[in-house]
This record gives sequence, C-alpha cells and structure tokens, in this order.
Amino acid sequence: MSDPVALQDLAVSIALQAGDFLADRPSNFELNEKSSINDFATQMDLASEKMIVEAILKARPDDGILGEEGANRQSQSGVTWVIDPLDGTVNYFYGLPGWNVSIAVKENRDGIENVIAGAVYSPTTQSLWFAARGNGAFWRSREKTIRIHCNNPIEINRALVGTGFAYDVEKRKSQATVINSLIPQFRDIRRMGAAATDLCCVAMGALDAYFESGLNEWDYAAGGLICEEAGARVTGLHGEPTSKAMTIAAGPHLHAQLLAALTI
Repeated sequence: MSDPVALQDLAVSIALQAGDFLADRPSNFELNEKSSINDFATQMDLASEKMIVEAILKARPDDGILGEEGANRQSQSGVTWVIDPLDGTVNYFYGLPGWNVSIAVKENRDGIENVIAGAVYSPTTQSLWFAARGNGAFWRSREKTIRIHCNNPIEINRALVGTGFAYDVEKRKSQATVINSLIPQFRDIRRMGAAATDLCCVAMGALDAYFESGLNEWDYAAGGLICEEAGARVTGLHGEPTSKAMTIAAGPHLHAQLLAALTI
C-alpha cells in the first residue's frame, strides 16, 4: 500500500517546478494541432510533460505514466501518475490567468483504481491546491497554507457555477443549448478556461459548482480528488463515477439539484 501523503508531497514538488518553468512564457509559440484547429499543444506543453515525467521516474522508476501529450508508460508498481502538463493551453497562449499544472497519482489495488494524491499549481493566481486521500484538501498562496472546504448547503438559484466547452464545433452547439436552459436557474456562470482550476475553485468555495462534458482523465483526476477531500461530490451525469461523458462537482446539497437540472 502506497503512502498518499508522501505521493502528494512529491506531486506538489514536481508541479511547482513545472509551473515555475512555464511561468517564463516564450516570445514565440510553436503550435501542434491535435483534435481540431482549436485544440493545440505548444512546445511548452511538451517540454513541461518531459520535465514532469523525468522527475517522477527519477524518484519512482517503477511507476506508470498517463500524460496528455502522450507520455504513457505501464506501471510495474501499481501506481500511475496522471499528468496534464499545461491545463488551459489557450489561456497560456493568450497570456490569460488560470492555466495550471495538474498531477494526480492513482493506485491499482485488487484491480480497482483510485486516485490517492494530487496537486494543481496555478502560477498566475499564486495558488497551489493539494490533497491526499483521507487527509483533507489544502490551498497554499504566498506561503500561507489553509485547509479548504466546498460551499454547502447552497441552493441552485444562488449558485455561481463554472463550466467549459468542447473544441468540436458540433459539440459546442449542444452544450450551448444546455447552458441556455440552465442560465435562468443559477446566480451566474463562469468560464475560466482550465478544468483543474475550476475544480479547485469549487473545493475552496470560489465557485459553488462546476460541470463540463468531454473532459479526459488528466483534466479531472487531481482536481476531482481535491474537491472530494474538500467535501464535494464529484460524479458523472447520473451519479456514476466521473468520465468523459460528464464531470459534475458541488457540495452534496447543490450536487443533487444540479444533477436533476442537467437530466431534465
């Protein structure tokens, strides 16, 4: 059995290194198109992932890797690191805040995988969030560290809700229909541009809830654990585990209302 706190501390250390590296933005970008013209990686995404993988394997050479930019490696230890080396690439490219480095650690025990540690570092907002399963969630800013909790209970008509949109134009059309029906039910909606940051904002009460379809595991693994350790529920559309189909995070009271609103 792995030590979640030790893995959390290693994730924090590596996320800080990668975030500080990314904070020195280049004057010119090399763009590599992925799923569409709107979905791209820069040379910094790739360099950050390389740096993170090298640091992980130096400390834990038998662990597995699942990285957004393709750094995949089978685990020999039962532990796999789930990496988004630059979450919010579009924000980063345009010089907007909120982009982050997201690193999660999952463990396979008896064929069942669980995320047991995670760290999300957003240099532009001077925010570091981290958690180890069963040990609570924390936020560090300007050398001050506090334990964080989600907002609960919150009624849906008083909720500030974060969301995001797919790169695919056709999927955006269906997402726009959902948003159009939900806006009258919320206090307001925010679109930050980086899923892990959105999830951590729910964990610390800066957002009341967050939902988005189309996320990959590296988008929600670390932020999802941080939310759960802060008291939030993080599920799919029907209460099932989070998947690419839908990620919903909120305090228990609002989560039930949000599920009902999204499934109508």
